[in-house]
Amino acid sequence: MKIKTISRSFEEHTRPRAHDLKRMHRNLAPEEHPFERPREYIRALNATKLERLFAKPFMAALTGHRDGVYCMAKHPTQLTALASGSADGEIRLWSLQQQETRWSAIGHRGFVRGVCFVPNTPSSMVSVGDDKVVRLWDGASEEPTETYTHNSPFTGVDHHRWDPVFATSASQVDVWDHNRAEPIMSLSWGAETITSVKFNQTETNVIASSGSDRTITLYDIRTSQPISKVVLALRSNAIAWNPMEAYMFTVANEDHNLYTFDMRNLTISTKIYKDHVSAVLDLDYSPTGQQIVSGSYDRSIRIFDVKNGTSRDIYSTKRMQKIFCVKYTMDSKFVLSGSDDGNIRLWKAEADAKLGALAPREEAAFEYKKALKERYKYMPQLKAIDKQRQIPKAIVNAKKTKDAIVRGQSRRERNNIRNSAPGTVPEVHKRKKHIVAVRQ
Repeated sequence: MKIKTISRSFEEHTRPRAHDLKRMHRNLAPEEHPFERPREYIRALNATKLERLFAKPFMAALTGHRDGVYCMAKHPTQLTALASGSADGEIRLWSLQQQETRWSAIGHRGFVRGVCFVPNTPSSMVSVGDDKVVRLWDGASEEPTETYTHNSPFTGVDHHRWDPVFATSASQVDVWDHNRAEPIMSLSWGAETITSVKFNQTETNVIASSGSDRTITLYDIRTSQPISKVVLALRSNAIAWNPMEAYMFTVANEDHNLYTFDMRNLTISTKIYKDHVSAVLDLDYSPTGQQIVSGSYDRSIRIFDVKNGTSRDIYSTKRMQKIFCVKYTMDSKFVLSGSDDGNIRLWKAEADAKLGALAPREEAAFEYKKALKERYKYMPQLKAIDKQRQIPKAIVNAKKTKDAIVRGQSRRERNNIRNSAPGTVPEVHKRKKHIVAVRQ
């Protein structure tokens, strides 16, 4: 006679602590649960409704600047350190944890056009302004530790990831060493004014810049020469490198869009991000490389998934003015914005995210709801609820006008191709329309 015994793991069928809930053993066979899909749909619907109900992204406003905030910088290794510069020449060092100013100084006469932290230091910074001066600060004294002069007003600055080297943008791209009074290298390729400059944080010898002549230029500081450049239809205001993909970068353009390029092939943009209704003034990648935040002249902040061309969220307030700078925090949980009203605002990166530590059961419940919403996200009712946002009326009206213009342009292009002789009017891909020329 053959006898089968029931074998059970003691850990899987016993409560770890006496006050924990008793473990429930369920039969997961699909035939035993004929109403599983309707039940999951209702749960996904309720989870989506609760997400929109508790979506309160605004956290705090950092006040102290007396004029508009035009530049910001986050520390590469400290989560709570933030530097900002305003139009009245003031530079401030903030503690995001305490939400207060740790240090401030009048750094320039006129606008502060750029500020960046020096890596591997607790609070050292480099700042540039309209007064043609570069200043190096230690974050403790109100007097700069070093001062460098130039013959042109500056428009931006960025620091090398490890070396004591930083790059500035003015009439040309200049590379400076902390221990030299003059630039160790000057780079240019036709532009009258360089509007922004960024070091690649992975391939640290590569610099990208945008110019007033609508160009985006790549330089290699090892050869002291430009690599290539692309000419767009309109001017670009800011550049950001993807921290996880060394060859990818995104630009914020005057035509209300963001364009992502692969530096190995500049003849076509790999992605176009739409939804803004005015010029995009700044952008930043999350440290994970999966999200992009952008700030626009239309007084709104939009967050994009890298793989999706439309924004997943929009942030705006009644008192917020034009957004001149945006940043992701180094933990990817918060977004910072600096606007023309003199405030720095702190937002959640996920509007419905719960702050603080989560219990294991609570974390499991959030993951389960997220999986349900992902499974049923294409259902009409869920899609309508998930897209619901409180958008300012001015942006809604501008969006309608812009959509009508775009539809009219597309219709005219199709009619022109249809009514012309075959081959006389080429059909241009959407990702190539904004590109005028590429030069090596």
